Amino acid sequence: MLGSNNFGIDLGTSQVKIFAQKDSSITVEKNMVAIRKKRQLLAIGNEAFQMYEKTPPSIDVSSTVREGALYDIDRAEALLHLLLQKIDNHIGIGPSLFFSAPSSRSELEEHAYYIMACAGYLKNPKVFLVDRPICDAIALGIPLSRTDGSMVVNIGAQNTDVSVIAREQVIISKSIPIGGQQMNAAICDNIRRQTNLLVGRRTARRLKAVLSSFEDKPLEARKVIGLNILSGLPRDGVIPASLVNEAVTEQMTYLAAEIREFIERTPPQISRSILNEGIYLTGGTTRIPGIDTFFSEKCRCKVNVSSYYDMCTVKGLEELMTHKALHKWAKAIKG
Repeated sequence: MLGSNNFGIDLGTSQVKIFAQKDSSITVEKNMVAIRKKRQLLAIGNEAFQMYEKTPPSIDVSSTVREGALYDIDRAEALLHLLLQKIDNHIGIGPSLFFSAPSSRSELEEHAYYIMACAGYLKNPKVFLVDRPICDAIALGIPLSRTDGSMVVNIGAQNTDVSVIAREQVIISKSIPIGGQQMNAAICDNIRRQTNLLVGRRTARRLKAVLSSFEDKPLEARKVIGLNILSGLPRDGVIPASLVNEAVTEQMTYLAAEIREFIERTPPQISRSILNEGIYLTGGTTRIPGIDTFFSEKCRCKVNVSSYYDMCTVKGLEELMTHKALHKWAKAIKG
């Protein structure tokens, strides 16, 4: 199946992660593309992210993926091929590209991955799709061939994918519209309501990273700069951890209730296996301290948090690509 130049690609809403098998490296860049007047490509990846929330109306900075699925194939193509060139400018003929993809994708969406891979400078690429929950399960060490029911919960940037794996495949899945970006927006709203200070979502993201916690510990605070919504002028503000935690906890409580309901609706023999094993939790948001205890109490079962966090999917792709026995979970896509 594999030649000498192969890449595992996780196109997430927030980040693109590319595993290069040639040197066993993983490149991580923001999934952002900056376009001027809908035509001129200005920047991609981390460089484009630096322009986010700072550009005039004539420049659009956005992600190529929404809610975990391809949204703008033209921008995704530009982003992918420029990143691959940056990683290896001499890829050669017939590279193999392994994409993690939503398990609920349509045939049209599958074809979009093929078009995106073949439309750039690559010559005769081989394209494979792997269900994203399968990638996560491999990285988590779930025995795909033996599990009677394992639940993987991936908290992404715009949505949370809840998937049940049994009989060597994803048998049921659900996408819940809660992710890191919704939590960032909730933090912005909470700050505005309680302090009359308007801050951007990048600031909210930083506050979430340093202040949010489900553990009992001394509360901290951070100084930020925003706009006074009454005067419209810039001013400083001190944001306490309690304000951030309030916003995050509200979102997480709703998410936990959705997960619990999902478990209750699965067939009894499968739900028993899930409850015995515990839920497997992954995604960047799972870095919040005490998140395993929070979900364990809300969902009334054990919770296993991946040590890879937001790198879980691409690490699963790496495992699949480097172990021949796992290749059967990769689906070849042709034009």
